Amino acid sequence: MGQKVNPIAFRTGVMIGWKSKWFASKRDFPALLLEDKKIRDFILKHPDQRIRQKYRNAGIDKVEIERTRDEVRVTLFVARPGLIIGQKGQEVEKLQEELQNLVGRRINLKVEEVGRPELRAQLVAEDIADQLAKRASFRRTMKRAIESTMEAGARGIKIQMAGRLGGAEMARREKAIEGSIPLSTLRAKIDYGFTEARTPQGHIGVQVWINNGFYEGDDSDGYDAQTSEAPKKPKKTYKR
Repeated sequence: MGQKVNPIAFRTGVMIGWKSKWFASKRDFPALLLEDKKIRDFILKHPDQRIRQKYRNAGIDKVEIERTRDEVRVTLFVARPGLIIGQKGQEVEKLQEELQNLVGRRINLKVEEVGRPELRAQLVAEDIADQLAKRASFRRTMKRAIESTMEAGARGIKIQMAGRLGGAEMARREKAIEGSIPLSTLRAKIDYGFTEARTPQGHIGVQVWINNGFYEGDDSDGYDAQTSEAPKKPKKTYKR
């Protein structure tokens, strides 16, 4: 039986920072944790269908939350920030007011642009899900996503889908891998994203893993691309 772990959770606190940065007493912790979930759900699953679709088109990669004594700082990492900010910042001010009414605290909302959306696993997964919802071929969609991600400079990518692929009667699982995906290596910058494509036949789960290289040290991963051979061990030297 396979034991699988979320790559983000596996690296959080070791190589990746926390998405919620605050400290609270044991008594206040559950309420603040629930408040964080409310904020994220409101942004990512907005009750207004039109606004929710607009935010999805904007490409929200992640939501980071920091707390001080006086306010809650919410940072959105977005591929197309113009859709969130709106004309003269009207849309972002409206969202800030809605969040303040939701939690009853002062919210400081900030929007930051994501440089290369092709290298963000969550954004790649959402793009694939949107195409599947428009009845695109899942194999062609996977191939196109892999090509664009590898061209953007990724070391490797793995895509896995599960559900009634192609409208088949029986659900199945399909996956495609290109490059190197060392999931057990903590030094590797493995980004992970998951979403569901809502198709007329049912939901299709889309998982994406992207390897963006290594954090520090030797980034060869024990493999020499020029010679296709493992690196030779250094000779031992003895001193008298």
